[in-house]
Amino acid sequence: MQPSPITPLRRVARYGAIASLFALTACNPVVLHPAGDIAQQQAHLVVVATVLMLLIIVPVMALTVLFAWRYRAGNQDATYDPEWHHSTQLELVIWSAPLLIIIALGSVTWVGTHMLDPFRPLDRIAEGKPIPAGTKPLDIQVVALDWKWLFIYPEQKIATVNELALPVDRPVTFHITSSTVMNSFYVPALAGQIYAMPGMTSKLHAVLNKEGEYTGFSANYSGSGFSQMRFKTLGLNAADFDKWADGVRSSKGGTLDTANYMQLEQPTVADPVRRYAAVSADLFDKIVNLCVRPGKMCLSEMMAIDAKGGLGKEGAYNVAALTYDKYGRESVNPLIAGRDLPRDGRSRAYVRELCAVPTLLQAPAPAKGKLTMAAPVRPTPLS
Repeated sequence: MQPSPITPLRRVARYGAIASLFALTACNPVVLHPAGDIAQQQAHLVVVATVLMLLIIVPVMALTVLFAWRYRAGNQDATYDPEWHHSTQLELVIWSAPLLIIIALGSVTWVGTHMLDPFRPLDRIAEGKPIPAGTKPLDIQVVALDWKWLFIYPEQKIATVNELALPVDRPVTFHITSSTVMNSFYVPALAGQIYAMPGMTSKLHAVLNKEGEYTGFSANYSGSGFSQMRFKTLGLNAADFDKWADGVRSSKGGTLDTANYMQLEQPTVADPVRRYAAVSADLFDKIVNLCVRPGKMCLSEMMAIDAKGGLGKEGAYNVAALTYDKYGRESVNPLIAGRDLPRDGRSRAYVRELCAVPTLLQAPAPAKGKLTMAAPVRPTPLS
């Protein structure tokens, strides 16, 4: 008997299966085998939830095949009962098994959700290893830019771009925000993803337990440079972390102040690692409050004014500097302190153009940090 010839379809299927096996050998399941305690607990939760769901999925799939085979048209031994419509015992099995699984799954999820709350401070470094007394978490301020990541170390007074260094077995508190659109901070080896949003901060408490180099990236689409918005995550022992921080301080990266940040936040793709030997102490607060550009009122100041009832018509002067457009519609020069209103003011500064009138613009600028209460320039309401 001659063997059947290998058709092109069979050849493609065979080579495809071999290629799939080789591809699987190159996989690094970092989500299920992470290097951080929080990520390990999350991986355990994923495994438990999957097993609980498979307890009902696998029997249903097996019984589907069994029933199709047993009650096929050609099986004359199977009981044929077209009038059958109900079985109490079968109904109990069908409803009780999924109900028990849902109860178990809900309980596990409820406990895990509260225990793994990213805002909840850590109570251990690893399983069976509590945090030593007197240990101070490392604060890191994270800013999602277009399309790169900025990391500010307030304790070390340094900053880096696309490079995150973490001391092993030391709790870390991340303060996360964005300079423009919503983004997502994700280091699979460390913990789950946390959204970064402009005008507010999110938190993440985590710890890295193994030395090595890991990958972090953006997990939320944010524009054309999203796919290359990645950064290196270095797990270092305490001595190596201090040496790394000293190396950043001794680098020639300069100081990350307001002027340098405004250049840094311009959209770029596939940026190399940058290091700043010093950083302005109030920079992160200005980024969160959308007032890095000189002359802008911070969101915190605006909310403080609103909390006191607002400024009314008399406060029109104080909102002349309010605009949060990022890319050129606002004037680079102040529209106050004796400057004329530009002819294309409407396309440059929306809030300024609405609130500013020539006589108001000729008034002297208020002292920094002080709000002036003057009589209304015009009695008619602002349009």
